[in-house]
Amino acid sequence: MKTWVRFQQGDAVKFGTLEGDTISVYSGNMFDNPKATGETVKRADVKLMTPCSPSKMILLWNNFYALSSKLGVAIPEEPLYLLKPSTSYIADGEIVRKPNSYDGKVVYEGELGIVIGKRCKEVSEEQAKDYIFGYTCSNDVTAGQLIQKDPTFAQWTRAKGFDTFGSFGPGIVSGIDDPDKLVIKTILNDQERQNYPVADMIFRPFKLVSMISHDMTLEPGDIISCGTSVGVGSMKPGSTVEVVIDGVGHLVNKYEA
Repeated sequence: MKTWVRFQQGDAVKFGTLEGDTISVYSGNMFDNPKATGETVKRADVKLMTPCSPSKMILLWNNFYALSSKLGVAIPEEPLYLLKPSTSYIADGEIVRKPNSYDGKVVYEGELGIVIGKRCKEVSEEQAKDYIFGYTCSNDVTAGQLIQKDPTFAQWTRAKGFDTFGSFGPGIVSGIDDPDKLVIKTILNDQERQNYPVADMIFRPFKLVSMISHDMTLEPGDIISCGTSVGVGSMKPGSTVEVVIDGVGHLVNKYEA
């Protein structure tokens, strides 16, 4: 397995693989035969960015049996999802900001992110693995009280699309053969709030990629954030939220007004 990161060094944006505190620099395209340059840099000497720049981030709703049971809602027959804009993306260590136009609760949602590695259209579930570059940690931040504010129109995109509400990273881990074995944990101010397995997904990663690829073309770097389970809660300004997936990464962000 390799952990791929993207970073800023001076005025240049570069990428490579992270091992310990050392980044081995690559050239070319992360998703298309990248070449090792032989150069290394220390993680502490550069600024990590989001590990890729997705053309779209797709976010699942009601994709875990445990949460569906708790909410008392029906198991969906097909994936239920929305899109998050690119202006919402932030990296590990950056600040989630309270929107000036909203004074309600802001909610964390720790999730597994699937990162697409090559153009993907109408693939089968069996083929889907070949189109996945790797996996990352995602915090699908949500202005929860906006969703049902207007009874005539559920405002999912607005609630989840504010600037800084799309945190993911710090890297993308490739070479994971069985994502069903992964477990997602979310820690709020040093207290564990979520701890749930990918195996409880209604639509698991390969199925998600296949079904969504029949709706829209997925491009290299696009992310499918697989939805969350029980334990979602609100954050107060000054809070620190960590999304931890052993074998994938440790994403940390603070929330500030």
